[in-house]
Amino acid sequence: MKILVTGGAGFIGSNFIHWMIENHPFYKIINLDKLTYAGNLDNLKDIEKNANYKFVKGDICDAKIVNTLIKGVDAVLNFAAETHVDRSISDAAAFIKTDVFGAYVLLEAVKKHNTKRFIQISTDEVYGSVIKGSFKETDMLNPTNPYSASKAGAELLVNSYRNTFKLPVIVTRSSNIFGPYQYPEKMMPLFITNAIEGKPLPLYGDGKNVRDWLYVKDNCRGIDLVLHKGRDGQIYNISGGNETQNIKLTRTILSIMGKPESLIKPVRDRLGHDRRYSIDSGKIRKELGWKPEQNFRVSLEDTVKWYVNNKSWWRKLKK
Repeated sequence: MKILVTGGAGFIGSNFIHWMIENHPFYKIINLDKLTYAGNLDNLKDIEKNANYKFVKGDICDAKIVNTLIKGVDAVLNFAAETHVDRSISDAAAFIKTDVFGAYVLLEAVKKHNTKRFIQISTDEVYGSVIKGSFKETDMLNPTNPYSASKAGAELLVNSYRNTFKLPVIVTRSSNIFGPYQYPEKMMPLFITNAIEGKPLPLYGDGKNVRDWLYVKDNCRGIDLVLHKGRDGQIYNISGGNETQNIKLTRTILSIMGKPESLIKPVRDRLGHDRRYSIDSGKIRKELGWKPEQNFRVSLEDTVKWYVNNKSWWRKLKK
């Protein structure tokens, strides 16, 4: 199989490429990435000379390069996106362009070249906040910030191309992902690296916002299953089942690292901060036999160890 991975130099994309090379060593993988601030080829340094891997620097909004690369490809997996909510609040333009228009360019290329499968990598944030219960794939989208709105917009485009042109598309919606190679502006790597440096951990509001955490390898395994066994036109939630208040997670990180809770610094809450995300992954469990395999505490400890042992990777990014 030959696949095109867009945004493959980012956090989830690079972890997915590592997963595929390890578990499907004969697949050919093309990685198209614009290398914005969050795209980092150091994430893939260990496989850059692999004969079945090829990196191409380019923008998914560039139809010429997309159409060139997609020829002969069996599947496209679109990880490319602007993803940081805070940045979308201060300037949403890049999110609309990459997340929405970029998806349009890819869909047009899939249609033109009769690509066999297109997977849009989305997020639980498209559902918005929920106080009780968990969202299922059939629930209404209710994005509450420019980032989640741009991802929801991309999903609506994907669905429209399925209905209008019968394209073989699938959407995955994952809960909060953590693990190695995550850009240190996101909560978990920011707090871990700040703790290493003895700097304050800026915790939004009262810290009682709830997120469901999913280790990146479990997410990659789920997407792999969707790629090979998922049904066209379907949406699959992928959740970790590890719902935790931000304040509790912060204290756990500090405990693992042997750091004092005095490093926690409450800061003004984010605008429109969703209180709780929760999605039901019963569909992918029942249809494809997926379930999280990684223990949350062990994965969290492994993640802390990775950032402790790879200071050269993140220190230049934090500068």
